[in-house]
Amino acid sequence: QVQLVESGGGLVQPGGSLRLSCAASGFTFSNSLMSWVRRAPGKGLEWVSSINAFGTTTYADSVKGRFTISRDNAKNTLYLQMNSLKPEDTAVYYCTIGLGSPRGQGTQVTVSS
Repeated sequence: QVQLVESGGGLVQPGGSLRLSCAASGFTFSNSLMSWVRRAPGKGLEWVSSINAFGTTTYADSVKGRFTISRDNAKNTLYLQMNSLKPEDTAVYYCTIGLGSPRGQGTQVTVSS
């Protein structure tokens, strides 16, 4: 049974940082393209970043230079380091397998002073 459990969200001031984690199980994580997507209040899903099995990363223009995606295949865990956070980064963040749909509950990130 495939499970993706996101954690690490919270309330942070503009300019702050958060590190999100996604614990994966039920599939071969190390061979899988993994992504982060987000849904801002009242908006649709937005792709944020992806990392393939070789560690090659891609980012949306809106987060490039501020966010870093990484993975630990030994721990079956995906990460998203978010720096220089802006109010427009406020959203529920989900990890996905490939570019698929979210499966978990996501983790809420709120950027506000």
